[in-house]
Amino acid sequence: MNNFTLHTPTRILFGEGQIAHLSNEIPVGSKVLITFGGGSVKKTGVMDQVYSALKDFDVQEFGGIEPNPSYETLMKAVEVVKAQKIDFLLAVGGGSVLDGTKFIAAAAFYGEEPWNILQTQGADIKQALPMGSVLTLPATGSESNNGAVITRRATGDKQAFRSPFVQPLFAVLDPVYTYTLPERQIANGVVDAFVHTIEQYLTYPVEAKVQDRFAEGLLLTLIEEGPKALKEPENYAVRANVMWSATMALNGLIGAGVPQDWATHMLGHELTAMHGIDHAQTLAIVLPSLMNIKREQKRGKLLQYADRVWGFNEGDEEQRIDLAITATREFFEAMGIPTRMQDYQLDGSSIPALLVKLEEKGLTQLGEHQDITLEVSRQIYEDAR
Repeated sequence: MNNFTLHTPTRILFGEGQIAHLSNEIPVGSKVLITFGGGSVKKTGVMDQVYSALKDFDVQEFGGIEPNPSYETLMKAVEVVKAQKIDFLLAVGGGSVLDGTKFIAAAAFYGEEPWNILQTQGADIKQALPMGSVLTLPATGSESNNGAVITRRATGDKQAFRSPFVQPLFAVLDPVYTYTLPERQIANGVVDAFVHTIEQYLTYPVEAKVQDRFAEGLLLTLIEEGPKALKEPENYAVRANVMWSATMALNGLIGAGVPQDWATHMLGHELTAMHGIDHAQTLAIVLPSLMNIKREQKRGKLLQYADRVWGFNEGDEEQRIDLAITATREFFEAMGIPTRMQDYQLDGSSIPALLVKLEEKGLTQLGEHQDITLEVSRQIYEDAR
């Protein structure tokens, strides 16, 4: 196991009705800006509950944060923060709202061109507004980590940043809030959480047995509960396990002391930026092909994955790896998420342009071994057609 430092300071309020304790988590006298997306939180009544819990606070709101939150929209929120002298941010929604709110929190104090936050990957953030969240869509784990991904519409760039200054102080996780989500969002959330786990697990062995078993438990839970979440939308136990799995997948725990990959995300981000495909859909396109192309470098963990997660422990090594890759693809398909470019009306003709974007961003040595070059990325994209 590698050396690590782990600090996960986000306070989690998990379970039905926890919104009632929201006011205890925000400093008295705060001027709060609620950030949200397209308005579903108002239709479902979640926003009414938030306002009820914050009746003693000065509250304003900023809506319209998109899936794959855009820099252009978020800068409008920064203007509101500065003009209204907001001193606390509350994100109500899913990962995109949370990611966007993290950017708003940092940009509010950033002295230069705020897009530089992405250019430096957050390294020069020195201060940010405090923030918390009421999660309505389990997927990204953004409610309990310090990372975010932002898109700039003008250039088509989609980039990530991290900073301890934007770590949410708290997160309210009520599984009931997920009952009314469309099937597509539930499916995307399950696949996103699954791939987050894989990115920290499917690398090479370092005798990190605790992290491996945690990761395998999350994968098995998502495989078991994901299809149920589609069939039984108001099954509290199912939704609770999906929600908690998504949080645990990216709060730092399973990634501590182990090598990590993240090439699937980098290649997937470019598909989203160029073609507008959902984030989780691009992960489902890329991951099986990446597993196939990098099977030799990932052999030890692929065989462990095949055995412990899918129960494939007979036959030769190549057969077991093939079965594990096929089972992964079939799981995504069972969640209603196709796994080939052609399923999204893409014929592969954009692959050269995708590689240009990777090169422009310096993403030419990806993966746990830094050996996914542009040529290997091309092979992965080609395999995913």
